[in-house]
Amino acid sequence: MKKILLAGALIGSLASCTSTERGTAIGAGTGAVIGGVASNSWGGAAVGAVAGGAVGALVGASQERSGYCVYRDRYGRTYEARCR
Repeated sequence: MKKILLAGALIGSLASCTSTERGTAIGAGTGAVIGGVASNSWGGAAVGAVAGGAVGALVGASQERSGYCVYRDRYGRTYEARCR
């Protein structure tokens, strides 16, 4: 019962976050679990949390401007424009 209440409180705390913050939190948590299981160490969990948080932040940031996509020009520079 305690685990269900704790999970509900953690999920409820993400309700007021922006999509970037939500993506970072979910990515870091998932990365920590996967890193810890894969390496069976705290160090692996820490590396997984950092990597997952970075990827989650990028995914969350990409969802903030709905209808816009990130493109790359022929010189390698990125820019945002309406999705095709």
